[in-house]
Amino acid sequence: MGYLIRRGRLVDPVSGIGGVMDILLENGKVAVIGSNLSAPGAQILDASGLTVCAGLVDLHTHLMEPGFEYRETVATGSRAAAAGGFTSVACMPDTQPPIDIPGGVGYIRELSRKAGGARVYPVAALSKGRNGQEPCNYEELKDAGAVALSDATPIRNANLLRDAMILAHRQGLTVLSCCEDPDLAQNFAINEGRVSRQLRIPGRPAIAEELQVMREAMLAEETGAAVHICRLSTAKSVAIVRRYKKKGAPITCETCPQYFTFTEDEILQQGPPARLEPPLRTPTDVEGIIEGLKDGTIDAIATDHTPYAEAETARPLVQAPAGMVGLETALAASLTALYHTREMSLSDILRKLTINPANILRLPSAGRLAIGLDADLVIFDPEEEWSVEPQNFCSLGRNTPFSGKRLKGKVKYTLVGGEIVYQAG
Repeated sequence: MGYLIRRGRLVDPVSGIGGVMDILLENGKVAVIGSNLSAPGAQILDASGLTVCAGLVDLHTHLMEPGFEYRETVATGSRAAAAGGFTSVACMPDTQPPIDIPGGVGYIRELSRKAGGARVYPVAALSKGRNGQEPCNYEELKDAGAVALSDATPIRNANLLRDAMILAHRQGLTVLSCCEDPDLAQNFAINEGRVSRQLRIPGRPAIAEELQVMREAMLAEETGAAVHICRLSTAKSVAIVRRYKKKGAPITCETCPQYFTFTEDEILQQGPPARLEPPLRTPTDVEGIIEGLKDGTIDAIATDHTPYAEAETARPLVQAPAGMVGLETALAASLTALYHTREMSLSDILRKLTINPANILRLPSAGRLAIGLDADLVIFDPEEEWSVEPQNFCSLGRNTPFSGKRLKGKVKYTLVGGEIVYQAG
């Protein structure tokens, strides 16, 4: 008949409804929300002492299939997402071949249907072959099921980007932009600053990000296109977005838990596991990111989940790939850094992990917990402390600077379409 979730603490940032409630799930939908519900034949899930909310939504995930299945597949990534409380994830098109034609979009959707974890939504390439020279056919990609557009890498060609924004706007598709000037960044391993000087290696300057954030903000204002800035890492980037939001530009942005948890000093402690893209920055930048989250400048918390094989991550710092897996730690890392430090309320944090990313991707039923909608939800204990042990991840990737760290907040159940897709233990 379905599930009856009993005595969970409901947190709903959309309606503002909260408190200890029961939730009845029937036929894959949320049927009833109330107190002391009775449902003969329903399977009981005791959520006493636990928090219940809409399933988390990640608008920035790299699942690597097709072409790099040794790093991750849609199936393993979907299960990793479910283990982290995510019920919807948008996967980037940096695959081989890239997701730049309708058949590629359909292939990802078919893999998602078979995955058995979180729902996977394909982000299609902005340019053909992801080479930054010629726009794809956005109408065809949208008809095939693409939810947004991105090359998943910085775009040098401003003329191409402007044209793409105009075309994307006509189709009602959001452009997800990774902002870092490649000529300034040059694939250097770490932030340009005190640590790079101490290690005597070249660094990636913060202005490499900030210049492109400014460019995208100006183009969004000029074209009217919905532009979403991925993975903000500097305080000045936050200030630029804040300024253009106040001017009415249709711009949104995200950050990731690593950018409000760690500083560049983590490189000195961990080496290659702390090599990220963009790199970890300074304490001032961490403060700026947290302030942007608190005042609403930063709309969403994403993972930028980027798995690599062990042989790749075993390379020295300057040769190691940049990136980390984040699906299974994002909720706990966010709660640890923001909720348990009293920087933000639980409802405000969950808003940036549910309804806000769903709205950016224009997913009408994701990120919401309401009667009649798909029963995609997560049940978690915000107080439970645990150690990050990558060998226990559902993801094929083990690369994370959170390895061995103590986090507070543990997913107990994740349900997609009213069915349990993850259960702790």
